[in-house]
Amino acid sequence: MSCTPFLVPRLFSVKGLVAVVTGGGTGIGLMATQALAANGAKVYIVGRRKEALDNVVKHYSDVEGKIIPLQGDVTKKDDLKRIVDQIKKEDEGIHILVNNAGIVGEVTQVGEEASAKELRDKFWEGQTFEGWDSVFRTNVSSVFFTTAAFLPLLQKYTFGGDAAGKAIYNKYETGVITISSISGLLKISQNHFAYNSSKGATIHLNRMMSQEWAHTGIRFNTIAPGMFPSEMTTTGSDEKQKSSLKGFNPKSMLIPAERAGEDEDLGGTILYLSSRAGQYTSGVVLPVDGATLATNPSAY
Repeated sequence: MSCTPFLVPRLFSVKGLVAVVTGGGTGIGLMATQALAANGAKVYIVGRRKEALDNVVKHYSDVEGKIIPLQGDVTKKDDLKRIVDQIKKEDEGIHILVNNAGIVGEVTQVGEEASAKELRDKFWEGQTFEGWDSVFRTNVSSVFFTTAAFLPLLQKYTFGGDAAGKAIYNKYETGVITISSISGLLKISQNHFAYNSSKGATIHLNRMMSQEWAHTGIRFNTIAPGMFPSEMTTTGSDEKQKSSLKGFNPKSMLIPAERAGEDEDLGGTILYLSSRAGQYTSGVVLPVDGATLATNPSAY
């Protein structure tokens, strides 16, 4: 065997693949979109805000691949069905689904040594059933229903079911990449119990899908990002849909890497799981966190 199969263009190519990224207009979803499109993939980006999607196309379309905006709400079955039907008009199947859409929800700050009464008062008054329902609907339920909606399109192209996948690997297996968070592995709430609980649920949901749906020939993996610039961790996005963590102190989270995550850190992980390099990987939870979990109490 020659060394040719180990060349980077062979191992990490995503050229010609068809991908869908939910929440692809900002933050981590945009990083995933850029990584795939820059390397020749056709990427459908899904989001509720048309302006954000259009801005992505405006600023990031000068790439080898293609970015196609599809407005829709992944917490609604009618929208999911419409999105799938729209894609089916253009492509017989897809290779990669990135479940990224998510919200933080209610945030309640309380002191570390708060009394039982203080805890009760803060959380009883500061949290609502509706707030928890909304977080779980977006961060967990939508992942399940979005994945279910795309299963037939994913299976269509698995095991080298089309020319683009076969060009990368003759037994190319399609994949679902779910973006969770290290918040789903930490043993602290970070002031948002609902969000962290939902991200833990998302991780376990992916584990169940990877086991129960393995017979479909589809891979299921989870990325658990640490601190990255996004609309969740900052005040918003600029005109190019990018966020900034100016003033962030990595020591506040005991991050050994001494920095926040950058676009390339997330993008490289997406390319690994989408390409030949990640073809034998399924059912994993992959922290991309600068070793934050190594220095904080976690279940990882």
